[in-house]
Amino acid sequence: MMDKKRKLSKNFYTRDVHTVAKGLLGKLFTRKIGRKIISGIIVEVEAYDGSIDEASHSFGGKTKRNEVMFSEGGKLYVYFTYGMHFCANVVTGRENESKAVLIRALQPADGIDLMTKYRYNKKEITRNEFINLTNGPAKLCKAFKIEREQNGTALTGDEIFILKSANISQAKIAVTTRIGIKKSVDLPWRYYIKDNPFVSKK
Repeated sequence: MMDKKRKLSKNFYTRDVHTVAKGLLGKLFTRKIGRKIISGIIVEVEAYDGSIDEASHSFGGKTKRNEVMFSEGGKLYVYFTYGMHFCANVVTGRENESKAVLIRALQPADGIDLMTKYRYNKKEITRNEFINLTNGPAKLCKAFKIEREQNGTALTGDEIFILKSANISQAKIAVTTRIGIKKSVDLPWRYYIKDNPFVSKK
């Protein structure tokens, strides 16, 4: 049975986007589907700040697509990209600050059989397929069955939430520029756990 005291509170999410981003590393991203639980340790994230960041979806102002990013911290912002993939972000800060943290990679923890079914549509996988199960933003959304319907989900609820786990020391956090963007490329806003094999790109 899940310990509700371990669930991150609203106050965790309403802080500065970089504080939240680094604080998410080592926490347990969790989804409840029926009576089953699937989860993974957050090992890689990227921060986005619509007030100064041209790569952010919210940089040009509020639209129907990005309106969840303008919510108070503590919601899941899910967007569709390249006409085929979903990506999940944790909204941070106060209402209308338009800041969020992209979850880039997870280390699989609970419900790996269900993740495998959603991601690969089979039961048995190789070691390489296991390493690649959730080591990318689109991969983890497919493994966790996160789609458009999950956009706006409150992370303080019981469907998708994040649990307290290990605290990662600053010495174990790598800081680099972000991946796969064409604007604001020099901002060092990607954070990941050093030497973790499930990080999408070293």
